[in-house]
Amino acid sequence: ASSPDEEWPEVEKAEKLARGAALKWASGVFYRPEKLEGLGQYRSRETQRNSSIQSRLKSTVQSYLEGVSTGLEQLRSAVQEVQSVCQDLEAARWALFDCADRFQDLQQMRALMVEHVQLASVVQVLPQLFSVHEAFTHTLQLLHGQHLLEAHAELMMMEHLRDDILSQLHLRGLSSAQAIVLSYFSGLQELNESLAKQLWGIVGSSLQLVQEDPVLFVTAVRIIEREEKIDDTLLLDATFLPPGRPKGWRQKFYNVLQETIRGAHFNAIRTGAEGPGLGRHLAALQRDIVSELRVVKDLMVQCVPAHYNILSVCTATYHQALAAHLQDILREDLDKQALFFLLDWVLRVYHSPEMMGHPDLLPEVDVSSLGPLISPELVEQTERKYVEKVKASVLEWMQRTLEVEFKEWFREEEPEVDHQGFFQSALPVIVMQMLSENIRVASLITDSLQQKVYSMALEELEAFLSRLREALVQCGKEHQKDRSVPTYYVPYLLAVLNNNLALSSSVHSLHPSAARREVPASLQAALDRMQKKACQLLLEELLLDLQPLYVQLPSRKWLSGSQLVNSMCEVIDKYTKDFSHVRKPVYTLLLMESELLVARQYLRALMQKKMVCKSKEERGQFCDRLLQDATQLRELFCGLGLDRSQQSLEAVFALQELICLKDPALLSLEVQSFITKYPDVSDEHVSTLLDLRGDVSKDVRHMVLEMMAQNPQPLPESYQPIFSTILVPAPELPFCLHKGKC
Repeated sequence: ASSPDEEWPEVEKAEKLARGAALKWASGVFYRPEKLEGLGQYRSRETQRNSSIQSRLKSTVQSYLEGVSTGLEQLRSAVQEVQSVCQDLEAARWALFDCADRFQDLQQMRALMVEHVQLASVVQVLPQLFSVHEAFTHTLQLLHGQHLLEAHAELMMMEHLRDDILSQLHLRGLSSAQAIVLSYFSGLQELNESLAKQLWGIVGSSLQLVQEDPVLFVTAVRIIEREEKIDDTLLLDATFLPPGRPKGWRQKFYNVLQETIRGAHFNAIRTGAEGPGLGRHLAALQRDIVSELRVVKDLMVQCVPAHYNILSVCTATYHQALAAHLQDILREDLDKQALFFLLDWVLRVYHSPEMMGHPDLLPEVDVSSLGPLISPELVEQTERKYVEKVKASVLEWMQRTLEVEFKEWFREEEPEVDHQGFFQSALPVIVMQMLSENIRVASLITDSLQQKVYSMALEELEAFLSRLREALVQCGKEHQKDRSVPTYYVPYLLAVLNNNLALSSSVHSLHPSAARREVPASLQAALDRMQKKACQLLLEELLLDLQPLYVQLPSRKWLSGSQLVNSMCEVIDKYTKDFSHVRKPVYTLLLMESELLVARQYLRALMQKKMVCKSKEERGQFCDRLLQDATQLRELFCGLGLDRSQQSLEAVFALQELICLKDPALLSLEVQSFITKYPDVSDEHVSTLLDLRGDVSKDVRHMVLEMMAQNPQPLPESYQPIFSTILVPAPELPFCLHKGKC
């Protein structure tokens, strides 16, 4: 026999561990001699602990043993019961073997019973089957008499009979017999079609019926709901679905109603859809849609179940059909007025209280969740089309205005005069009214369209000014050929200047925003070019009248005291009287340009080398004449309102001082002062002036020109050039014969 330690090695191991732990504890507690005094207390306490632990262990082991004993007793009882059940099952098995033959007899009886039940069912429905064709005829009569509820009740009864028979055949796997049943009940298809035709006719006339005979419409809805419930019931039973199911008449109701709405307003061919025609068409749509939605909201909603959401369905149908209809219209080549009507209708009228925001429709009708009638991209494209049409119209009107203006320049009477005596024509008023009206009309739709039309208007005005300038140039060419054509050339040039000034002062009023009314740089440049060209033509005309007088400068006759400058003053005075018919900013400009022209031409005449002073007396006479002429001309322009500081005739006075200098040796200083004041004077100009004196030696000339070369004068930014536009004739080459020296 094996020892207990060999049978329970874990016990031995546990005992060793316990002993080791006890020794470790004792060595830790009694490692000092003074601790040994408490050894008896430790022994007594540990003895009590061991006793307590042993008691608990004994109690626990006793409980486990009692449980094991009870379990063994229950297992013995269970074994006995299992043995008893096995014996009973064996007895039942032998009993079943004895009854097998009797079960075969019961199977035959079961088959007979099933056949009996089937025959009983057939006998039960035979009266209904025999009356099917009679029911067909009666139902058809009810339909013709519009007794729809009664007809539908008959139809449901026959469909139920057919579906019940087909279901039984389906469950018994008799699919071949279903064709006979369907053939027998074939009349149901005709009845269904006849009933559906009447129902959809009623739905198609629903907007009228709910006002005149709502009972008929309610009847149709009740029948549709009956069929919908039958569909739902059959769809829940997945074993068998009769032919023709589900009918889906509720969805068909929606489809018919939507097609009716589309067909009534949006599928018809429009006539006269351009301009006013399209306006009338859109107004009719607005009136009809609001009227019909009122009927739906006030009457039809009460005739259908709430879950139909009939008002929302109709609203969405109108919205979607209208969106498609408008896109079809936009594919056509609409004129300006038609595009305006359409944009105004889509962006303003549709959502306004005049239509979908009508008080009678709110708050139930809400199209905000349905999206825009036309996409933002299509709105942008349509706005661009509208701007292009307006541009073409503006271009055409401006061209006509320009043609009329051009013809007026050649009239045999002066241009019209305003209350202040300024020449003018109707051109600025016509042009600005046309542009401002188009901008105002665009503002009725959207700010973006207004901005587009405004930008287009400025571009067209700029282009018009260019064409007007070209017409003015053409008129000038005609006048050059024959100065008597146009008869009133100068007055009409002045009228053009006043018109240009009127356009310039009116452009800022076109801007939609009062805070941003600056004139674009390109347009301002076009206005400036127009003004410059008209002023140039006027000055050319003045020059043509002065040119014969300047030809006589300088000459011995002029020195002797001719009336040459008096004649110049008369010509200038005549023109400035005409200039008084132009408004002040331009009048001042013309006066300054005229004075500059007179001064330049006077200096140019002196530079032509027509005369050289032969003596001191003649030079003195020359200086006196220069002083008299310059003074007379200066006083003339001062009298006309041009201050001395604004006049270029001061150059004549400076030149007169240069010629009148008595000591040629001082010419370098005088010329230095002269070129400092007039830095655009060239060597050729000074050389010509020295020639005019007639007493300048080569050395003095060389010294003066050397001084100029050493002291070049820069042109100040604000300097008004005078001499740079005056060309000095080239010196004449000496005449030579053959190849000999000159």
